[in-house]
Amino acid sequence: MGRENSMKPSYQILAYLTSDRDRVINGGPLLLYSNNLEELKQMTVDIAKGLKADVVQMTNGDYLVIRI
Repeated sequence: MGRENSMKPSYQILAYLTSDRDRVINGGPLLLYSNNLEELKQMTVDIAKGLKADVVQMTNGDYLVIRI
């Protein structure tokens, strides 16, 4: 149809934050672990503000910091 349908969404995962040590793997984006949920939430907000990015909370409770 229009131009919108032919364009792929462009986003970048800047950070992955989790409270589950089993999901910690090495890879491309910054990956942070905290067993304290309040600390995890605050780190997520601070990183997103610093990078001028958006936060997505996944259904498993982890957070993605992304830039669209």
